Amino acid sequence: MFVAIARSLAITGCLAVALALPTRAADDQPVPVRVARALAAESDGTLRLTGTVAAEQRARLSPRVSGLVAKVHVDAGDRVESGDILVDLDHTFASLAVKRARATLEEARVRVAEAKRLKAEAVALLPKQFIPESEVLARSSAVDLAVAATNRLAVEELEAREVLERHSVVAPFAGVVAGKLTEVGEWVQTGSPLIDLVGTKNLRFDVRVPQERFGDVEVGRPATIRLDGSAGRAITGKVATKVPVNDPRARTFLVRIRLGDGDASILPGMSGEARFSLSGDAAAVLVPRDALVRTADATHRVWVVEPAGDVLRASSRPVTVGRSLAESVEVFGDLAAGVAVVVRGNETLGENQSVRVLDGD
Repeated sequence: MFVAIARSLAITGCLAVALALPTRAADDQPVPVRVARALAAESDGTLRLTGTVAAEQRARLSPRVSGLVAKVHVDAGDRVESGDILVDLDHTFASLAVKRARATLEEARVRVAEAKRLKAEAVALLPKQFIPESEVLARSSAVDLAVAATNRLAVEELEAREVLERHSVVAPFAGVVAGKLTEVGEWVQTGSPLIDLVGTKNLRFDVRVPQERFGDVEVGRPATIRLDGSAGRAITGKVATKVPVNDPRARTFLVRIRLGDGDASILPGMSGEARFSLSGDAAAVLVPRDALVRTADATHRVWVVEPAGDVLRASSRPVTVGRSLAESVEVFGDLAAGVAVVVRGNETLGENQSVRVLDGD
């Protein structure tokens, strides 16, 4: 019985060894891949990014009182200065209220003058005992009451004037009217948007920087901007702000470049390209788009094929992606021009994997 068990175990072991041998042989088989050569890129140490001119100030202006639109002074596309009246509401009753308040205030001032005259008269008669002292005190109190009433009416007159001024919508800053949102004869409520105003001063150029190049762009660094359709005219600006919150969909960060004022041809919404000079930038190489492999942590790698004795083996190199040029991509990293990079079959490669090149350069 023991002999039979021993024979059974021996046979089982031999079967296990026989089954394992083909697997190791399969692991040793080179993986077929296709390669291309990395090319030297004409890198001038410049980072180029597209962006848009944006306004620092933009507001949808609303009335501060409810009323009937009496006149709209502007239309879409008009340029306005700070303090310009854009929309007038019907202010008939507000104007009458101001006139009434002014008349009432003037009446109170006359009463103050008369109360002061009567007090002065009483003070003059008191030494001759032609008038009791209590009368002098009463007339003094009358002056104080008249002055207090005048002060109250002066505040009411200011309030009426303020209500009248609020029947006009005024531009809070210089800019361009992006939209007229009301017409004459429309009844509007407090808070209803009437004018869409976009500022034309303190303009900035907003670009989205890839996370791998975000650290290369520093606040205060100069940038050259060329707007689309400007015949190559260069505009100089400086990096004003880096927003350290990325767009999770594109993994990019917002960088804002401050533009100079005084150029009326630059308008919010224009597109263009910003160029940053990056001193000490690493040498770049060009690889086909298919050579890039995006990893789970959103970085990029390239598989390089190099001889190792009698076989070819693949190893991965981390790279930073730069510009896209037709079918090629500019990359930075431990990658030299002339090396063979895998363009087909790189999705399932393992480190130090043996490969067989199907077709190359």
